[in-house]
Amino acid sequence: MESAYEIVQPATVATEQFNTCDTSVRKLTEPLGCEAVRVNQVILEPDSVTTPHSHDGQEEVFVAVTDGQIAIDGDLKEVPEGGIVRVHPDTVRNLCNHTDERHVWLAFGAPPVGTVDNFGDYVVHEE
Repeated sequence: MESAYEIVQPATVATEQFNTCDTSVRKLTEPLGCEAVRVNQVILEPDSVTTPHSHDGQEEVFVAVTDGQIAIDGDLKEVPEGGIVRVHPDTVRNLCNHTDERHVWLAFGAPPVGTVDNFGDYVVHEE
């Protein structure tokens, strides 16, 4: 551990594109100095979705920074701003935006499988 804490303003971290879809992501794990959890900010523009997937061995928690939508095993759920969603590693999930407004999420995954650039056993599911 390099320091006891880090404070990061996500807007100061470069936006990248997920390798499986057109959705933007800010990878916050390294700037925060996290060792036991992956942290990302996911930005969904109107009429966009992330790839349906699960993680072999990694539980995820999503925090809706704005109102948002998430599909759990294909069932769309509306999540109010500030809402928190926990997803089991084997459960198929994807963030959705079927609205006219931008959606922003914080995504936390533990234990941290793979690397920051390669999320490890990321299992893509066909729709």
